[in-house]
Amino acid sequence: MFEDIPRPGLWKRLLLGGFLVVFAAAGATAVAAFHEVDKVVQALELGTELKLGKNTLAQTDPGKPQTLLILGSDRRPRANGEGASGARSDTIMLVRLNPDKDATAIMSLPRDLKVQIPGHGVEKINAAYEYGGPALTLQTVKRLTGLPINHVINVTFKGFWRAVNAIGCVYADVDRDYFNESAEFAYINIDPGYQRLCARQALQYVRFRHYDTDLVRSARQQDFLRQMKQQVTYTDLISKRERLVTIFGRNTATDSDLRSRSEVLRLLKLAVYSAGQPIQEIHFEGEIGPSFVEASDAQVQKLVQQFLKVEDSPGPRGRAPEERPARKPKRRQRRPERSINVYDATGVGEDQGLQAVQAGAGGSLPVFYPTLLLNSSQFVPPPRVYKLMAPDGKRYGAYRMVMRRTNANGEYYRLQGTTWKNPPILDKPTEKRRIGGREYELHFAGDRLRLVAWRTPKASYWISNTLLQTLTKKQMMAIARSARRCC
Repeated sequence: MFEDIPRPGLWKRLLLGGFLVVFAAAGATAVAAFHEVDKVVQALELGTELKLGKNTLAQTDPGKPQTLLILGSDRRPRANGEGASGARSDTIMLVRLNPDKDATAIMSLPRDLKVQIPGHGVEKINAAYEYGGPALTLQTVKRLTGLPINHVINVTFKGFWRAVNAIGCVYADVDRDYFNESAEFAYINIDPGYQRLCARQALQYVRFRHYDTDLVRSARQQDFLRQMKQQVTYTDLISKRERLVTIFGRNTATDSDLRSRSEVLRLLKLAVYSAGQPIQEIHFEGEIGPSFVEASDAQVQKLVQQFLKVEDSPGPRGRAPEERPARKPKRRQRRPERSINVYDATGVGEDQGLQAVQAGAGGSLPVFYPTLLLNSSQFVPPPRVYKLMAPDGKRYGAYRMVMRRTNANGEYYRLQGTTWKNPPILDKPTEKRRIGGREYELHFAGDRLRLVAWRTPKASYWISNTLLQTLTKKQMMAIARSARRCC
């Protein structure tokens, strides 16, 4: 069973998702029914009460913003508040619930961040949990950021796969092939393509470490959480709230204030409001060294101000380290394409389309392929042709083409086609735009275009950005517009 327990450092967004989903589930009816609040209190009492010391948590008036410190560890802390022997807390995350803002802000602190730990000197921030559990971690975070903290929630991970199954699993846009069967890393075997991930596979996908950087892993977790949040409706939450609340309670330790009806109700009201808001992540800026991630006081305070104001970090979600210098494409580029760094890939694109048809696509699932690719990128053959199962058990035809940036580690963009006309990933586009007789559905994440979709009478199609969102809007649109029907 231990191989199914996710590594705590890989759950920065999943913790937030679990917290909001469970509290919103109860809160959807708790505001009007005190017995629902009591159920939440009783569930939280199943976990350990955190001993954080007197006057360490901030008090706020009802309806005012609250800042939560959410910790992820691989086991419960001791009843006295100290860390369990050998326990790790690689997830240290701040969450800001503010009814006066249009989004919920989160900021994750890197586990290797160089800080002053009271009584222990300069260390990595995750060492605070090992030395003194949630109490010392709270002191360290307050000293670093200067932020008042209202509540501390310590979450373990054994119940995550049960929570994923309880909400009906998650449809994820898996960017590439994930495979490992060596003993050095955790086992995984997940093919690329849009698909339903449950229990163990969901854990394997979000915890994957081999070859990826921390930036790519974090982006994958954020993408998984976004798709999970998109697929779960209030009706689902209400119908499953008792099971979700129990799972959450058994794997959670909280401060003493979250064991009273009045304070739980206050937090529930904020959580219900926040559940309908987008999540804005403040991306931590620092210098990655051989042993530490280092950030100056000025950098930390800039991030704190962004966190309080809920200002989404602009631009890509990070940049993958280069493996080797980018090569200029040998093929002569057409003039309009030079400024956006794409090249004519008609020949190899058509070959990918033919392979997809030979593998069983075509007919009821017409195959489109891109004729433009990003400079210094190439197809990862062969395309995958498979059956995609919807929640009602109906099976749809599907295929996936994967393109890899050859000068960057872990960056894959892709084209998906499926006869499923309305998959959850295409719900609620940011805008629609008609160009050249084709209507495109644009899905943004902040200022980045993460997905461009179009539909035909037979199927739906989309181009997905890399997990780090490194392709620009012009590049995404150019690749989508270049898609041509095969054969």
